[in-house]
Amino acid sequence: MTTSKLTTTAHRRPASCRLSVVIPAYNEERGIDTILDRVAAQRDRLRTTGVTDLQVIVVDDGSQDGTAERVATHAGVRLVRHSVNRGYGAALKTGFADAAADLLAFLDADGTYPPESLPDLCREVLRHDVDLVVGSRMLNADSHMPLVRRIGNVFFASLLSLVAGRRVSDSTSGMRVLKQSSLPALYPLPDGLDFTPVMSARGLRVAELPIPYGERVGRSKLGVLKDGVRFLRSIMWTATLYNPLGIFGALGLALLFLACVWGVRPVLYYVQHGSVPEDSIYRLLAVLIVSAAGINMVVFGLMSAAILNLLPSRRVLRPLLPKRLQQALAWAGLGLFLTGMALVAPSGAEWLETSRITRHWPHIAAGGTLILAGLQLGAWFALLTMAEDLASDPDRARNDSRLE
Repeated sequence: MTTSKLTTTAHRRPASCRLSVVIPAYNEERGIDTILDRVAAQRDRLRTTGVTDLQVIVVDDGSQDGTAERVATHAGVRLVRHSVNRGYGAALKTGFADAAADLLAFLDADGTYPPESLPDLCREVLRHDVDLVVGSRMLNADSHMPLVRRIGNVFFASLLSLVAGRRVSDSTSGMRVLKQSSLPALYPLPDGLDFTPVMSARGLRVAELPIPYGERVGRSKLGVLKDGVRFLRSIMWTATLYNPLGIFGALGLALLFLACVWGVRPVLYYVQHGSVPEDSIYRLLAVLIVSAAGINMVVFGLMSAAILNLLPSRRVLRPLLPKRLQQALAWAGLGLFLTGMALVAPSGAEWLETSRITRHWPHIAAGGTLILAGLQLGAWFALLTMAEDLASDPDRARNDSRLE
């Protein structure tokens, strides 16, 4: 997801723009009246931003109290009901499917998010080249977020910033405005409370605006431990799907660095004395295993990225890696393979001739590891070449059709 600075060049404001505000509600009879009145009170300010029509949709997600009855008393508010509780994300997706507007917004029914910030969020979407504007509770000093949730939010925002390669201040904000045209790029999204962090990991142009955050009306439905684990799993899974090379490549490089650090001592000793001290045998074995795992992770990330780039929604015209780097890795794979063969070949020849091996075992262990690493890099290069050829086929077919 690309974060856009709010100082980008402004675009011409559309002559007519409709906004649909989706409010998911589950047992919110105590606070739903107030939030609906506050949303309706923003009509005049919204007109100044270019929003000429406001649609309010409440999705009653299987409430067992009087939420639906309270919503029905508000003229002009559309009520959509789930027969059972399907989850926060499911309610939002139902509201989006029912909306007929250029812009979509959502906020909670418990009064924690300020409808008064809707005009500011809409203005940024309409005037700047962004797909989504997030109301960030972490950028505003006027926030009454409980300490435990604030700590958790900082943790998840930092994690998402790391895996997404950009700064995210509030990964779980439940107040956002987005273009309806951006929905295809966002889907699929989960049905639970992890809807918002997964949305934050998608590859859209995003801006953040500070918003105040208040005390909720009624009891919170967020479980710190249960939903925290779900958020973590969703962020990592989404990041893996959208940036496998970044995730597995970083993990693989970290393992290779660790192997290098661990291997300095036994390798230097072996170069000097031609043997490995007994207390370093298991350390050297660990170095070989970690090295193989690191190369596996890097190659897996490269292969995953190459495969995902074949999908129509993910296909890119530029190479996954620069051609020179691809060729360098291919030659490195060949070099590793030949070096491994050179280390293993004498032992193999000795075994064929005498049915026994007298060479020191590190030659065989290191040689086998290098052979496997070289084969993996070679297989990746072949797969990447095939993937890039397949990805370019649709464009080449269109060009051929134009020539005809």
